[in-house]
Amino acid sequence: MGDTSEFSLSIRLFLKAYRWRRIDPVPNAPLRKPLAGSRLALVSTAGMVAPGQKPFDDTVKGGDWSFREIPADIDPQTLIDTHRSESFDHTGLAADANLGFPIDRVRELAATGRIGSVNHRHLSFMGSITAPGRLLKETAPEAARVLVEDEVDVALLVPV
Repeated sequence: MGDTSEFSLSIRLFLKAYRWRRIDPVPNAPLRKPLAGSRLALVSTAGMVAPGQKPFDDTVKGGDWSFREIPADIDPQTLIDTHRSESFDHTGLAADANLGFPIDRVRELAATGRIGSVNHRHLSFMGSITAPGRLLKETAPEAARVLVEDEVDVALLVPV
């Protein structure tokens, strides 16, 4: 496991001064049926967009709180990394988008019967949102509505 010494001075200073939010207890919902009968959707903070979609806006102070719908049949090689963070090396994502948006792995889980099905759409968010108020008040409820509308049983959260 790495430590903060791997980051640039500006990132280390930012992390030291940042007012971290604490959510206690962490909200969750129990799984109501076996995974083998569940519909799964990816929810990633890799900042990936599909071809033709508007990139995440890296000029928004505090971070772009919107999300993009990614179709289940996307070729992961066509996904575009628009993540604004300089605190990690993007080389791995460029080589294999599955590192931040593991759609091929999810398809494998469905093909082997480990999960029931793959939802027809998935959600991509921008990570590194330092001012999450609008995300919590506006975007998260809309994202939850989308997943409920699609009758998703399991959301696989992929933090980047």
